[in-house]
Amino acid sequence: MPSTLEIEAQLVINWNGHALQLAAAGTYLILNIPSQQVLDLLTAGPPKAPGAPKAPKPPGPDPMQQINDLANQLGWVLDLRVAGKTYVTFGVQRTPKITLNAVLGKIGSFFR
Repeated sequence: MPSTLEIEAQLVINWNGHALQLAAAGTYLILNIPSQQVLDLLTAGPPKAPGAPKAPKPPGPDPMQQINDLANQLGWVLDLRVAGKTYVTFGVQRTPKITLNAVLGKIGSFFR
């Protein structure tokens, strides 16, 4: 009996008119988000009221570290891609592996 859960899947999720693609083979999953703008919308959280002060970061564990820990426990590798370029890889080491594409993409999103 295998010690990890293996998956075979291809799924397209339409979110706000954007196609998010999920593909899985064995223990390797790829989530492709079409653009940095869509990633920013996904990670922005709920909309806040105009003029409302920015909420402080809640105490607790880092969400990216939680995803990485879960991927390690399941024996999976999750490759988060934006426009086909790897941004973050979860489950390959103790912490999420963030690529230069992610850093440059986030910096570029400040100028839009």
